[in-house]
Amino acid sequence: MTNSQQANPKDQLREEVATFAGGCFWCMVTPFEEQPGILGIVSGYMGGTVANPTYEQVKQGATGHAEVVQIRFQPDVFPYERLLELFWQQIDPTDAGGQFHDRGSSYRTAIFTHNERQRELAEQSKRELVASGMFDKPIVTEITEASAFYPAEEYHQNYHRKNAAHYKEDRARSGRDEFIRKVWGEARNNNG
Repeated sequence: MTNSQQANPKDQLREEVATFAGGCFWCMVTPFEEQPGILGIVSGYMGGTVANPTYEQVKQGATGHAEVVQIRFQPDVFPYERLLELFWQQIDPTDAGGQFHDRGSSYRTAIFTHNERQRELAEQSKRELVASGMFDKPIVTEITEASAFYPAEEYHQNYHRKNAAHYKEDRARSGRDEFIRKVWGEARNNNG
């Protein structure tokens, strides 16, 4: 292989992983998937005590897990700070009991950080959201260290494409889009 055929290490962008819990994981895929620098999104479970939980176990609240999306991204193209900004715009960070019509601890909001820099940036973004005065109730979204990630069953992956009619109906009933429009405005409502 000649020098001109060898890949230049500078041409290969870094990759990182980010994990967010924002209620129903079906609804948390679409805001991120079309962004530049997003390499993949997997729906799954994190934050619990049971190894290899099933959807039914998580939904019943028996495992301690939250429904999450784990995002592989290129921080040089789409910085973690931008992921955080987009995350906050998809949730009600004042609701400790779930998100919209999905209730229970498995639908809580959380930022699971994978390194110290992510933790610092997440904490800073939360402080900025509190200081913005956008919400008159406390921000209850957890920021915690990432733990074991368990991918959800295959039928949950890209659910919005596999079962588009059901996804749209469920999302329309949830109240999520009305909340996003009310708080962030129509331009920020990126519901796919």
